[in-house]
Amino acid sequence: MNIAKYTKILKTERIILGIDPGTTVMGFGMIKIIGSQLELILMDELILSKYDSHSLRLKKIFERTLSLIDQYHPDELAIEAPFFGKNVQSMLKLGRAQGVAMAAGLFREIPITEYLPKKVKMAITGNGNASKEQVAAMLKRLLNISVLPTKLDATDGLAVAVCHYFNDGKTQNKKKYGSWKSFVSDNPKRVR
Repeated sequence: MNIAKYTKILKTERIILGIDPGTTVMGFGMIKIIGSQLELILMDELILSKYDSHSLRLKKIFERTLSLIDQYHPDELAIEAPFFGKNVQSMLKLGRAQGVAMAAGLFREIPITEYLPKKVKMAITGNGNASKEQVAAMLKRLLNISVLPTKLDATDGLAVAVCHYFNDGKTQNKKKYGSWKSFVSDNPKRVR
């Protein structure tokens, strides 16, 4: 048995940071797993719409992600993959936001896994076309959350973390990166 596998068996407690990237709002949630029990650590959002500069928004995403990693020491980072929309400019900005959050995780050598939005919704509600409200309601029941936030970006980030927990060990429809080298080798056209 290799050491990494042995360490994972011994470690019965871990923390997962989930991020729903965005250029106006970044939602995030963090859970602790103790054995097979889920515990909510936090869910919140980073409001970016108050910053005029796209570059400054990206800087704030990087700083907040690093801050969360340094404060809570997550073992893994799960992030929602960009969806394919009709507006190319929006997709480009969203991809940058996702990349900056991933860069912060990779900078701290946190393993990162991407999930498609439908995969996240399916994991939480059993319906890949569920609404944000349905996802939030299921998380409220699952994690015994007394009050949901008014904006659902925070619950979207939390949903990504819970999806990662539910999909642990399953590799279908997700991409996992443990280093810059693995990311670059899987994405040669995204890196210049």
